[in-house]
Amino acid sequence: MTYNEIIECLYDLKDPEKVIFKEKKFGIKSNNSLGIYHKELKMIAKEIGHDNALALQLFDSGIYEARLLCSKMFKPKDLTEPLMEKWVQTFENWEICDSFSMGLFSKSKFALSKILEWTERSPEFEKRAGFATIASYCMADKTSENKIFEQFIPIIKRQANDERLYVKKAVNWSLRNIGKRNIDLNINAIETAYELLEFESKSAKWIGKNALNELEKDNLRMSDYPRAKYRSPVVNKN
Repeated sequence: MTYNEIIECLYDLKDPEKVIFKEKKFGIKSNNSLGIYHKELKMIAKEIGHDNALALQLFDSGIYEARLLCSKMFKPKDLTEPLMEKWVQTFENWEICDSFSMGLFSKSKFALSKILEWTERSPEFEKRAGFATIASYCMADKTSENKIFEQFIPIIKRQANDERLYVKKAVNWSLRNIGKRNIDLNINAIETAYELLEFESKSAKWIGKNALNELEKDNLRMSDYPRAKYRSPVVNKN
């Protein structure tokens, strides 16, 4: 498909009622949105495949759904820091933030450096991008040792006091995913969650409590990364 054909396809799927529904139901406020669900965009992206040039054109169109398509069509290995910076500063809601963070940023060679940088930023969705990238990186990187993920714990503690909804949810998400990577990180994440319960802020307490609700489950589904070390994780809660 050409750029013009994709844009025409997007306008054919336009549904203003979905724009309203997504905002009311999921808090997704977006400019220049046509009202197309993620599942429909996935189908279009699958049909087109990876195409960096088209992806860049789509992002620069300014159409919200075209930007979401960009996150599904650009090749992670071809990401550059200037591109990541250009994109992250445009994020206006959690949906597009997470789409880029999960689909591209966490798979980039710049993932770790951007995590350390973005989690310290002030803008809500730039900071969320840092934590959403942590959450996804926990599953995208199947070989790194625990020390890579342990360095995120002090960041989580430091930012747990941020009361903004989409920041604290991403902080919580990153802590839970660290705790689901393997049994040792599970113990570390649980200890961190209990520490957060002692913080004064409501945000930190919520993050800790919510994380414990999942991480202390007897039937918690846990990965075994890095697989060279963790073959069959066993969770003993006794």
